[in-house]
Amino acid sequence: MAEEKKEKTGFFARLKSGLSKTRNGFVNGMDSIFKGFKSIDEEFYEELEEMLIMGDVGVNTTNVLIEKLRESVKKNHVHEPSECRELLIESIKEIMSPPEDAYSFTDEKTVIMVVGVNGVGKTTTVGKLASRMKESGKKVLVAAADTFRAAANEQLTRWAEKAGVDIVSSKEGTDPASVVYDAVTAAKARNVDVLLCDTAGRLHNKKNLMDELAKMNRIVDREYPGAKRETWVVLDATTGQNAVHQAREFNEAAHLNGIVLTKMDGTAKGGIAIAISSELNIPVKYIGVGEGIDDLQRFDCDEFVTALFDVSDSKED
Repeated sequence: MAEEKKEKTGFFARLKSGLSKTRNGFVNGMDSIFKGFKSIDEEFYEELEEMLIMGDVGVNTTNVLIEKLRESVKKNHVHEPSECRELLIESIKEIMSPPEDAYSFTDEKTVIMVVGVNGVGKTTTVGKLASRMKESGKKVLVAAADTFRAAANEQLTRWAEKAGVDIVSSKEGTDPASVVYDAVTAAKARNVDVLLCDTAGRLHNKKNLMDELAKMNRIVDREYPGAKRETWVVLDATTGQNAVHQAREFNEAAHLNGIVLTKMDGTAKGGIAIAISSELNIPVKYIGVGEGIDDLQRFDCDEFVTALFDVSDSKED
């Protein structure tokens, strides 16, 4: 338990450090508005709106947050701009909080399809997820169903070895559905808790992607009807609004129910996490802040907002 707390504290420190670019940009910009204005007027709201959009929170999400802030100011009879900071933080937490059943898959036999464009760290993320889940006591199997990208198989094999989990793979160019079939058969035979399927990272032809995912899903439906189903997209936080676009495209193709946000340690666009949660109504389930196998953790909304806004009652205290 002490070791887990130490690891969690270490991750929070890395998250806080990783979000420093975002904090130094739009969060400090917002703070200057909260401190600089003498009254809560239209100009105050306009400045705040502009700062949120600049921080990659997105136009739609910004409109929602400003509207919520207006309502809270009225309801709570707030007159000081400085008091709006906490109201805004609470609204962001509300938007980002995952539903209660977001992690119910941890109590059931589960098949997780992991999708995402090439270059976002999808295969690496599958390896890290496998490691995290194994550490939490789950029996994990990974399927190398990205058979189109050269070296994807070898890359995932190395991660599986590092994580200490089994892998089902085939040679490059094999039908991904046949890899999923073999993996499902193995998962049932070995009484696996979680089957993680790495899929091809393509969006240029959405119809092909949809057909391919549909074929893999049909196999799981037929061969493993009792398994809980999850489909997660891996997004690179450094791409800002482009990540929202990718998530929307994949959601149309694959009906997503989870997001894994990587590279939060190298971006000034941390506000994108807020935009994604709000605009797509899909919970961020895991968040990554580095290259190491332990640099991916289950998303904690309070922890994220505390790190982003450098809230004084920090979890490091």
